[in-house]
Amino acid sequence: MYLYRLLFFTILMGITTMAQETPLKLGVVGLTHGHVGWILDRDSADDINMAGIVETDTALIDRLSQQFGFSKDLVYPTITAMIKAVSPDAVAAFGTIKEHLAVVEACAPEGIHVMLEKPMALDFKEAQKMAELAKKHGIEVLTNYETSWYPTNKKAYDLFKEGKVGPLRKVIVRDGHKGPKKIGVPEEFLEWLVDPEHNGGGALMDFGCYGANLMTWLQNGQRPLQVTAVTQQLQPANNPLVDDDATIIVNYPTAMAIFEPSWNWPIGRKDMEIYGENGALLVDNASQLRIRISEGYDGFSEELVTLQKRLAPFDDPFSVFASVIRGTLQLEPFDPYSLENNLITMEILSAAKKSARTQQTVVLKNEH
Repeated sequence: MYLYRLLFFTILMGITTMAQETPLKLGVVGLTHGHVGWILDRDSADDINMAGIVETDTALIDRLSQQFGFSKDLVYPTITAMIKAVSPDAVAAFGTIKEHLAVVEACAPEGIHVMLEKPMALDFKEAQKMAELAKKHGIEVLTNYETSWYPTNKKAYDLFKEGKVGPLRKVIVRDGHKGPKKIGVPEEFLEWLVDPEHNGGGALMDFGCYGANLMTWLQNGQRPLQVTAVTQQLQPANNPLVDDDATIIVNYPTAMAIFEPSWNWPIGRKDMEIYGENGALLVDNASQLRIRISEGYDGFSEELVTLQKRLAPFDDPFSVFASVIRGTLQLEPFDPYSLENNLITMEILSAAKKSARTQQTVVLKNEH
């Protein structure tokens, strides 16, 4: 009897191990987003692998298949056809922001998990619809930000939570570059980035989402009291239909955040400054963090911290996605990838767009 039990458990463990090692099948919906190379250039792995692609632009398919070496046999004309052919476990959306809701609407009833490129949606109402579908059908809907991979952001978050600089008073987040056309983004990407119907706006949406996402994380999901935003168009020839510079002020009961998304920075940047009562945490980039502790009126001690890449699975967004789906990783509350964080992020962005349009501060309601 003992031998039979031993044999049974050995076989069972072998089957379980094989199941764990089988890569999840990932469908890629859209190829027009400039970040799509992140998945197309990803090496095969034991966590998640590309199984199908949805795209109709034949010239784009030809160009990217030659560049990244994927077979055009993987490409389908619609998401319905791709789902029917390959039965993906998950989907990553790399089309326009306008297409995000349709992706979730197609995947949720099939039990297919979804990862979206930032920002989550065109507006807060669309984000709410996605959340309702995710809850109804029991799927994960994550949003991917480059800054979620930054070890400096995680270190700053941990230091802040440990009380290194005292109670939070102000956060300043600056993101952006010279502008999509000036930095030479691919034509298929540029076409919709500067179209408010497909991107929801310009720099305010494209880079304002980073600050809103990080602040929501730091604030443990606390919703702000009010949002004030001002936008400008400093490159009318390049961005005739959208803003290309914005300042967003977000007020909380005991703190304030200022986001400065822009397509007019002379040097590309994604940085953050966290100010507490006793000091500051200055995230210069993905690898460099400065810790300043106040001394007297204008003096301070400063420690420079240089960090390496985050440990797996947090060094790669698709590894995070796969780990969450498998249940081997549970994201902390209001993690930057999480649905609950990005609902608030979209609420802030929608309020910012309204504020800029009406030239008035938007007061957020107590209840959604």
